[in-house]
Amino acid sequence: MTGLFEDLEKDRLVLPTLPEVALKVRDTLEDDNSSMLDVAKVITNDAALSARLIQISNSPLLRASRQIETVEAAVTRMGSNMVRNLVTSIAMEQMFQATSDATDKRLRAVWEDSTQIAAIASALSTPHPNLQTDQALLAGLVHDIGILPILSRAEDYPDLLDNETALDRIIASAHVKIGAAILQAWNFSDDLIRVAAEHENLSRNHAGPPDYVDIVIVANLQDAYGTNHPYAEVDWSTVPAFEKLGMETDVSTVDMDEANTEIEAVKTALSG
Repeated sequence: MTGLFEDLEKDRLVLPTLPEVALKVRDTLEDDNSSMLDVAKVITNDAALSARLIQISNSPLLRASRQIETVEAAVTRMGSNMVRNLVTSIAMEQMFQATSDATDKRLRAVWEDSTQIAAIASALSTPHPNLQTDQALLAGLVHDIGILPILSRAEDYPDLLDNETALDRIIASAHVKIGAAILQAWNFSDDLIRVAAEHENLSRNHAGPPDYVDIVIVANLQDAYGTNHPYAEVDWSTVPAFEKLGMETDVSTVDMDEANTEIEAVKTALSG
């Protein structure tokens, strides 16, 4: 266990790399000489990704009336920012595959939780003109990305894997710093790096309109309501993010009912 602490303190953890298809799509989108047709060609090389993007482009998520059947039509409908975010979101699922049975259950739980938070975050962002729903979705997916290398390294310490309390304590204390380092290495925007770094800071307050950290904080608290998660005990009136989003703090998640259709649409899109 002390070896893992040393790795954390000396930045010796191996950070995960972004799936290749997401990097290729991002590079193509950033190339001034490339078109959306070039982006579509990159995506078409991945059959599973192509099918998912076409499915999403025809889903309630985009509220489209005309059915489309090609990747080129899908990326044209979505636009560059949404394509970038959705490709990254879909490709990220590959990263939550365990290399051993010991961490498989935990990794699957992290992914399921991340997709739930992503879906809620996407719905919460809708009323706010300065926030993009697909960026909010990605924020929800990456907020706990720092857990991945911790679990990967913990596989070398069987005693630690058997001690869930100790492992949870390490994750709680270290995953935000590691998550921010991962997103910096991936050249993500400052908005998303802040999500990884600050989403556990429930007393966080800042000037200006709500941001993606506010969205993820509220999504986490909404999701924990009525469970045995420690966040279920938090008094929402003490959390500035609710006020930033213009949300009442004396109500429960039942008031999310009107957003449930959208939340389910996002979860379906992410799960294929």
